[in-house]
Amino acid sequence: MKSKEQDGERAVSPFLRWAGGKSWLLPQLSVLLIDLEFKDYYEPFLGSGTAFFALKGSHKSFLSDMNEDLILTYQAIKDSPEQVYKALRRLKNTEEEYYRIRSMNCRRTATKAARFIYLNQTSYNGLYRVNSKGEYNVPYGFRKSLKFDRSRLERASNFLVKQNAVLSHQDFEDALASVGCEDFVFLDPPYTVSKDDENGFIAYNEKIFSLDDQKRLRRCIDIIKEKKAYYLLTNAHHPTILSIFGNSGTCIEVHRQSCIGGKNARRGLVREYVFTNIPMKRNAQKEVAYA
Repeated sequence: MKSKEQDGERAVSPFLRWAGGKSWLLPQLSVLLIDLEFKDYYEPFLGSGTAFFALKGSHKSFLSDMNEDLILTYQAIKDSPEQVYKALRRLKNTEEEYYRIRSMNCRRTATKAARFIYLNQTSYNGLYRVNSKGEYNVPYGFRKSLKFDRSRLERASNFLVKQNAVLSHQDFEDALASVGCEDFVFLDPPYTVSKDDENGFIAYNEKIFSLDDQKRLRRCIDIIKEKKAYYLLTNAHHPTILSIFGNSGTCIEVHRQSCIGGKNARRGLVREYVFTNIPMKRNAQKEVAYA
């Protein structure tokens, strides 16, 4: 998979920050997808869409997420990026403004999208978190430099149109029901490992993406394979995950730098798993692990 610059295309960057985003994985994806020809593209855990925006060529793309506000924002960027930008440029990066915007209930789609992008860009670490009432409650991030890039929104909009993006707010199992032969599915479920033991993993993730959800995802992968479609799954480097997905295809251990801060964060080299049924050229596994 050549870069967009090599193919004469201008790179499209995600317009959102996202905890657990996969920009670090793009070199590995380049190795895995270099010779892969596929039909439609599916991404049911959309987030910032890093893998989607790195696609080469044109594919009908089915993008979904359980975060309804996220999907609304993508739809607004696809349909009316100029209106979203006009709403954004009126907002200031101050602590007072942040909490005012955070408490707002917007009516218009463009202003809802602008609020989502604004909070994403000015909040602490770009996190998305809601309380028991469904209210966004991430504190102000004190980012000194912030500029809303009009051209980035326009390029994202054009790319969504080019890829015939179909956006939906739904569970991943429903989103994957229409996968067909030779389609490609990129799976990046929510995961965070707090301790290197099974109980720590399950307890920490139960409300984010439960063990039962992981098992449902494995069943979806089995169906994807039965349909002769391709998949690539990123997941936590943990014995529980290996026991669920270990025989679903090729398993590769990859390494990345931790990029999430916090009071108890441990920055440094982090191991993760990649599982896939994409045919690999000789020595590709080693290239992926250390790309």
